[in-house]
Amino acid sequence: MNIPLQEPVVIFGLAVLIFLFFPILMGKLRIPAIIGPIVAGIIVGPNGLNLLARDTTIELLGTVGLLFIIFIAGLELDIDGFKKYRQRSIYFGLLSFIIPAALGTFVGIYLDFSVEASILLGSIVGSHTLLGYPIVSRMGLAKNKAVTTVIGGTLITDTLAILVLAVITGTTEGELSIGFWLNLIIATALFTVAVLILTPTISRWFFRNSSNDAATEFNFVMVILFVAGSVALFAGLQPIIGAFLAGLALNRYIYDHGPLMNRIRFTANALFIPFFLLSVGMLMDLSLLISNPEAWVVTGLILFAVVAGKGIAGFITSKIYGYTVDERKLIFGLSISQAAATLASTLVGFQIGLLNQQTINAVIVMILLTCILGPYFSEKYARKLSTFQDAEPQKEGLPERILIPLANPDTMESLMDLGFILKKAKNTEEPLYPLSVVQRDLKQANSEVAQAERMLGHAVMYASGADVPVKLLTRVDRNIGMGIERAVTEERITTIIAGWNGEHEGSRKIFGNIIDNFLEHTYQRSLIAKMRHPLNTTERILLIIPNNVAFKPGFEDSMRIVKDISLQLNAPIKSYIVNDNQETYENISKYVRPKVPIEFHSTDNWDTLYEKDLKGVKSNDLVILISARRGTVAWHPELDILPKKLVDLNRGSLLLFYPTEMMEADLRGARGTKIPKEMLLRNDYDD
Repeated sequence: MNIPLQEPVVIFGLAVLIFLFFPILMGKLRIPAIIGPIVAGIIVGPNGLNLLARDTTIELLGTVGLLFIIFIAGLELDIDGFKKYRQRSIYFGLLSFIIPAALGTFVGIYLDFSVEASILLGSIVGSHTLLGYPIVSRMGLAKNKAVTTVIGGTLITDTLAILVLAVITGTTEGELSIGFWLNLIIATALFTVAVLILTPTISRWFFRNSSNDAATEFNFVMVILFVAGSVALFAGLQPIIGAFLAGLALNRYIYDHGPLMNRIRFTANALFIPFFLLSVGMLMDLSLLISNPEAWVVTGLILFAVVAGKGIAGFITSKIYGYTVDERKLIFGLSISQAAATLASTLVGFQIGLLNQQTINAVIVMILLTCILGPYFSEKYARKLSTFQDAEPQKEGLPERILIPLANPDTMESLMDLGFILKKAKNTEEPLYPLSVVQRDLKQANSEVAQAERMLGHAVMYASGADVPVKLLTRVDRNIGMGIERAVTEERITTIIAGWNGEHEGSRKIFGNIIDNFLEHTYQRSLIAKMRHPLNTTERILLIIPNNVAFKPGFEDSMRIVKDISLQLNAPIKSYIVNDNQETYENISKYVRPKVPIEFHSTDNWDTLYEKDLKGVKSNDLVILISARRGTVAWHPELDILPKKLVDLNRGSLLLFYPTEMMEADLRGARGTKIPKEMLLRNDYDD
């Protein structure tokens, strides 16, 4: 057998064995699993047992893995949080680059490097790679304000590092002219604008016409990712900048708990990211540290510049913005790892003669050590923050269970998507409950039950793509509404999501016999959906709030859910309050988490709402009406005809939200908010 291995099947087989067993071994040693492939790369790489060569195949797969890390960070970035904390991200990014870069430059001067080489060394240690981000994401902290600060800061540090590299290269090659600066600035600006404007436009059209074909949607995302990375090269930037911008551009179209996001994460975490970690480990040559004692001095100084610089930047940022000790250490863990821009700058510096072999070896050792430190700190303190959140007292009372009655295969996926979002919003570990009710006599229902089970099987496949568990329910009843009601009682359901075709029967019917029946005989929160566009293409949420609805037992709960939907879809909320006190709802919104801003508007009557406020509904808007069951507080006769008037607009999708009639104390969880009663009672209301 040739060493290093040459047979592609054998190489790939060894790699997947490493990806399977080394993370398990790291777990036994209480070391972050992400370090396993790095250690394996040291052992089997060209400077170890030489079983694998760091050839073009390994480099290709490793580069793809790196792009996936940065791309997913852009996808998962809390856009609203980033806008809110963008000043923090800019401040941290500048500090996280300038302080280590200054220390690195002094180290270079101390080691008698040239000025250009010293500045390049400073830019090398100023950048960082989000190596610990997959750990943080897996623990549910992707939208933590400290994590959002680091992700936004990463874009700044890596961009500055690449720009410094371009300038130093231009200086060395004698190309530093006005034309060089103009070309660099214009190319960077045009590239950024093109990705952030063209990509959303293309994506909006694509997802509206893709028919939810899984393979086609995944391939579309891959095209955006790698085309953006490729075009970045032509703009004089690194592909990681293109990958991050592509993630930002697709952020609102790929919601966190959906099937598409699950496929992206699975592909990245199972295959490509481990190849990137393996390729980093294969760069390491431990023998150089043993044979050349001076290498320890160079390595130690460079490592000091990285650790001290990133630590000081995180400490200053945390003190200014009041982050906890655990959040500060998590910032350090996320920003300490060096790999992407560091490798690029180091290799280019070596090729143009600014950095010698000893510096290359020292940087590679620094990369290894920081790639161990970063995931270690990230996992340790992400686990502490996650455990602290999980340790909060959980909601008492009924478990959160979401029932989705299915009758039309064409609307199944849109209802399931809404179920995924609500499951995330309610933070429940319970499965979804797809239901099919067969309207037949019990003794004559065999063929219909078999047909219903086939449709439910499609729901299982769709949910498995999103990694969401389901529990299938089939009921046989002469009345479909009563079948739904029976399932609600038997399974202790808390939320019902039902589709509506937009038609109603008779003058006294709101939706039709089936939906009206279970609304009348249940008290659970119910969402009646008329979807005209894919949820992930939603641009705005228009929230209609009738007067006196603030006094409903489930109003606070419904506002929390609407805000969570907004957060996951990255869609702003514009609310119209009909004939009521706007200040009351503004105060309630301030108390209800998550802290998603709502643009409130007050309208005098229903006619004004129809004739003026709703005239601007667009095709990608999601109109949500917080309604009330007949005979309950906040019910008004207008609410019975409002669904038909909204559907007659023939624009946007509709969500008719009937809050639970349970007492708020039965619904409130640890993350809920108790609104002071005097805040409600101090305002006057019109009937």
